[in-house]
Amino acid sequence: MTEEEFDGFYAAAFPRLTGQLYALTGDHGEAQDVVQEAFVRAWDRRREFLADGAPEAWVRTVAMRLAVSRWRRARRWLELMRRHPLPEHTPGPGPERTALIGALRDLPEAQRRAVVLHHLCDLSVEQVASETGAPVGTVKARLSRGRAALARQLGETDELGEREGGRVR
Repeated sequence: MTEEEFDGFYAAAFPRLTGQLYALTGDHGEAQDVVQEAFVRAWDRRREFLADGAPEAWVRTVAMRLAVSRWRRARRWLELMRRHPLPEHTPGPGPERTALIGALRDLPEAQRRAVVLHHLCDLSVEQVASETGAPVGTVKARLSRGRAALARQLGETDELGEREGGRVR
């Protein structure tokens, strides 16, 4: 099946299949999601569809299986929640965490991202560089500047443990 043929097949079959899956799931959004996912999988097999002779049946079968899998997953999650309910009251962040988040907000975005990825997500400097697309030296500079700014804002000692005017700088 060529791309043009597949586009025509999609345009004709999507509304019909969505209606059928809506009848199965009772949720129009869910029906659209599983039919769309089935078409994504069909796209990878589009060359084989002419040989199969029933592309709509294949997409419908895949969509139904996806819907059933999602339903089973949701049912397992509900059973788990019944056995182990969430605590009625989840305490909010402590004052230290709140102060840290506030101080992080004041950092430039690049420094904040480097500090969060390195110190909160436990990524190495090299991994932070890879994820941000910045050179390793730039990441190290951002981390150094970010830590120094946080130390000033949070009233803690900087990397050298120096104090300024009786206050931590």
